Amino acid sequence: MISVERKTKETEISLQLNVHGKQNIEIATGHGFFDHMLHQLAFHGGWDMKLKAEGDLHVDDHHLVEDTALTIGDALQQSWRGLKSMRRYGQRLLPMDETLIMCAVDLCGRPYAVTHLELTRESVGGLACEMVPHFYHSLAVAGALTLHVRKVTGANNHHIIEASFKAVAQALREALSPAEGDVSTKGVL
Repeated sequence: MISVERKTKETEISLQLNVHGKQNIEIATGHGFFDHMLHQLAFHGGWDMKLKAEGDLHVDDHHLVEDTALTIGDALQQSWRGLKSMRRYGQRLLPMDETLIMCAVDLCGRPYAVTHLELTRESVGGLACEMVPHFYHSLAVAGALTLHVRKVTGANNHHIIEASFKAVAQALREALSPAEGDVSTKGVL
């Protein structure tokens, strides 16, 4: 179990994460739709996650979403760097009704995120749509991972966002699963 705390003038976050858990999940950020997406991430990732986050939601959702992603990314990096073996790469094509999301991840120490979701609304459930790619960017930077998330098809913004969180979770689950042998020709990540 990895524990990470982050406290700024804008947010206060406490996280416990086990990436090889039994889906024991407790999430409370004060933002219902964001909680729902984080629950999808933990559930489909097969994680145990206890997350309590408070942020300046009276301003907007930016600081809460960004700092939560940084905190989860920090815990992910500690988790994957501490594994004796892992596949390193993970990918997922994930359908949700009319939506199909493609995701690929590389737990490599080289942070990079490319997100193409083509969201058409300003917000969904009170979550600014611009914060979804920003969440993934912050997660990749703090997690020291390469992440690609792309909408193949989809029209419903709720479905696109939710399917993207599920796809990221499934790709991370594969990348974090045990593997035999070296995962890099360099011998180190």
